[in-house]
Amino acid sequence: MMPLTFAEVGKQTTIKQIRGRDDTQKFLGNLGFVVGGAVTVVAETGGNVIVNVKDTRLAISKAMAGRIIV
Repeated sequence: MMPLTFAEVGKQTTIKQIRGRDDTQKFLGNLGFVVGGAVTVVAETGGNVIVNVKDTRLAISKAMAGRIIV
């Protein structure tokens, strides 16, 4: 298991755990990041990570991506 920030670009992975306070977990859950869900890192630009989750492309900060364990 590793943070999403270390996932290989273009490779689909499965979310194993969401770390952080309840409000952080709820925020990420509302975006579609749920345990058992699939996520693919599309690119890393600046301080953001662009991901595909539930057929949607999102940009999240590296800090938030570090809370998602794959």
